[in-house]
Amino acid sequence: MKRLLVVWHSRTGAARQMARALVRGARSAAVALELADRLHVTLRRARLVEPADLLAADGYLFCAPENLASLSGEMKECFDRCYYPVLDQLQGRPYALAISAGTDGAGAARQAERICTGWRLRAAAPALVERNGAQTPEAILAPKAVPAAALARCEELGGLLAATLLAGEE
Repeated sequence: MKRLLVVWHSRTGAARQMARALVRGARSAAVALELADRLHVTLRRARLVEPADLLAADGYLFCAPENLASLSGEMKECFDRCYYPVLDQLQGRPYALAISAGTDGAGAARQAERICTGWRLRAAAPALVERNGAQTPEAILAPKAVPAAALARCEELGGLLAATLLAGEE
């Protein structure tokens, strides 16, 4: 049994929708490969993730918004809390990132990639950054509805991680 952990945080709903799409994609890929019974997907909010959750997983999808050119506080706190307890114990495991952003997203992606590099995780794909164009305080703080095309890209990324984990299981 392979275990995929999807860790998310969302302020306005966009990253939550993206995380759920990552899960759908992972599960759909496992079904398509006829290996659904070989993949367990866990969706967990960042503040609830413990080092044991990371150690128990074979691969990771991290999904968070960019706030002020950086990872959201809750996601960063998750990494801060879990970083040293799992250091030197996760190397080689695959991961991918999905970032919800207004107009950029590169800062949050770069920050998460550096953390994952420190853990010696293996990037399965480039960071997926979905931009909603929000620039005013009102637009930034407003609840978000992620477009279907963006959710489809998240599903593809989830499927890629599932396929990566399940490679060789047939």
